[in-house]
Amino acid sequence: MAVTIRGKTLPLPILQGGMGVGISLDRLAGAVAAAGGMGTISTAVCGFREPDFASDPKGANLRALAAQVQRAKELARGAGLVAINAMVATTQYADSIRTALRAGVDAVVCGAGLPKDLPGIAAQVPESDAAIAPIVSSGRAATLICRLWDKHYQRIPDFVVLEGPLAGGHLGFSKEEAQQAQDGHPRPLLELLQEVLTALEPFRQKYGRDIPVFVAGGIKNGAEMRRYTDAGAAGAQFATRFIATQECDADEGYKQALLHANPEDITIVQSPVGMPGRALHSPLIQRVEAGTQPPVDRCIRCLSACDPKTAPYCISKALMAAARGDWENGLFFCGAGAGEINTLSTVQEQMDQIMNEWRTAP
Repeated sequence: MAVTIRGKTLPLPILQGGMGVGISLDRLAGAVAAAGGMGTISTAVCGFREPDFASDPKGANLRALAAQVQRAKELARGAGLVAINAMVATTQYADSIRTALRAGVDAVVCGAGLPKDLPGIAAQVPESDAAIAPIVSSGRAATLICRLWDKHYQRIPDFVVLEGPLAGGHLGFSKEEAQQAQDGHPRPLLELLQEVLTALEPFRQKYGRDIPVFVAGGIKNGAEMRRYTDAGAAGAQFATRFIATQECDADEGYKQALLHANPEDITIVQSPVGMPGRALHSPLIQRVEAGTQPPVDRCIRCLSACDPKTAPYCISKALMAAARGDWENGLFFCGAGAGEINTLSTVQEQMDQIMNEWRTAP
């Protein structure tokens, strides 16, 4: 079931969600794209492994991002598409987008805030024909973004990612809504899908083209994806299940932490980004809850709204620790279904399984 996005063909209706810091870089994104899906590189502090990161973090991030996009495209071998996920809340949001566009990325996906100016940033790299897409959590957000883009840039999203309250990482819901979802009472994603499809319809009509919607957050398998495609979605985005693959860029320690996690090990945290998030209940989170986590000692100003004097911990440092497999000091983001993942596999095996389940679903 191929999907056309801004004139390019996505052979399989599967997006791999962007996971930072350092969880979805070129190896994972390239492998997903090579299998026919859309692989996504997270731009968040993506240069933390560069030798000069400590002295020039901003330069290291942009240099690494350009190289990662190019390597992922090489790995993809023209099969699927390569995207970036750029968080609006980061200080390098616009620079990261421009860098990725110049490197030849196929799509830019933005969340952790409303990407009001994304079309304007994309227009600054006129040689790029990349698709642009927001992550939304409601029909209201979809309407707001479309109105702004239409009015100021005469452009609408090339596709939309609808992320429900069971997703991992940063969430577009309140902490209470995220906890209710964790406790088994989420707002039905099918209801949110219909809300977003209805919100997009006037803009489809005005521009005379489709705006594919990919559902995300707690999609367990291909059979569930089939429920949403039957209801009007173009496909689904998966993230946490791709951590448990050989190609994932995370350290083996992160993968093992995920494989050994139980449902009760997943908790809702308040991120320094200013949004709630879903993660494993690691020692870092336990210290934050107990009030014993040491204060932030160094800040690289990666987030626009973060105040190191009041932040409960440095999120970049915590995510870098997780990417290196440091269980004691890491922030291990994950989706609500992380406790059900117990086997290490490959990206191709995951893609085949999802599509086989989708095809055979009743």
